[in-house]
Amino acid sequence: MRILLTNDDGYHAPGLKVLERIAACFSDDIWVVAPAEEQSGAGHSLTLSKPIRVRRHGDKRFAVAGTPTDAVMMALARIMADSPPDLILSGVNRGANLAEDVTYSGTVSAAMEGALAGVRSIALSQVYSREGMGDSVPFEAAAAWGERVLRPLIDAPLAPRTLVNVNFPPLPADQVQGIRVVGQGLRDYGRLQIDTRTDPRGYDYHWFALGPVVHTPGHTTDLETIADGHVSVTPLHLDMTHSASLALLSQAYG
Repeated sequence: MRILLTNDDGYHAPGLKVLERIAACFSDDIWVVAPAEEQSGAGHSLTLSKPIRVRRHGDKRFAVAGTPTDAVMMALARIMADSPPDLILSGVNRGANLAEDVTYSGTVSAAMEGALAGVRSIALSQVYSREGMGDSVPFEAAAAWGERVLRPLIDAPLAPRTLVNVNFPPLPADQVQGIRVVGQGLRDYGRLQIDTRTDPRGYDYHWFALGPVVHTPGHTTDLETIADGHVSVTPLHLDMTHSASLALLSQAYG
């Protein structure tokens, strides 16, 4: 099995090294095509207004000066065009990709691009417990549970144009409660906070920050699953049509 690894934290990110060790449990034919620099929050964007440069770092190892989507497109259409991957793994992201995070996430978007191309694709993210951890974010849960989570997904009968989003809780490996297959949650958008500061020249600048998560009563989404100490596994699909509204809108137009 040929596996393509990518991410949005950049070619040198520690989570990518964790992912390489996980992937090695399944294959020795592993390719890395990842953004040269961090691209967190890039979503499913691609580069159209400037050239994309690729640097080879070794056998089957490449860094792309672009977004995660650029990296996957370059891998599939150029670097691996004669030897396409059977599986794309994106991550292990430093930080959660839960609920509506998936719409912003470069990690998930790289898997989306793979799914669009018909390649089985899985995004993996390591949740951390508090802000400001930087490079000290521990990947223990992902490292210990990654193989167990992926093994059933390798051959699972996934529908076309779908992907799987995996999140590991911010716990030591022996405290992880297990694995749950759950739906995508939705946070209260009102939790957005803007941290405004003033630079030495007297001009304001801003940081986006987030308040506490509001949980749903049933604890049936990825948000609650992580809070309960489980690994969350969420299938996502790329057809964004809200089918229930088709008839309603058709009536509105007579």
